[in-house]
Amino acid sequence: MIVVSNRIPVNPAHAAAFEERFADRASLVDGMPGFVSFQLLRPTSEGDPYVVMTFWETQADFEAWTQSESFKEGHARSGSLPREAFLGHPQLEVHEVIQSTTKIERLANQK
Repeated sequence: MIVVSNRIPVNPAHAAAFEERFADRASLVDGMPGFVSFQLLRPTSEGDPYVVMTFWETQADFEAWTQSESFKEGHARSGSLPREAFLGHPQLEVHEVIQSTTKIERLANQK
């Protein structure tokens, strides 16, 4: 399994609009082959970036997503944010999962 993290520095004045863009497009990735999970992480410390995390069965599955029409559609929607919504360039990172334990689903459902 791989985890793809995209660290996106967002201007706090545009944070709500940024989050709305993800709410509008989150379901686009759900049906993709090899897709496991999506998480949008809001920073708790000023100046830290948002982190978009997707989990995939293989890197090839992730790459197929980036070539899909759903990917293009979702990113076209997020492109409607003004340039000043971002405080820098996103930083994409890909990691291979070599060890994992989780209680996250149970904790998320307690909210």
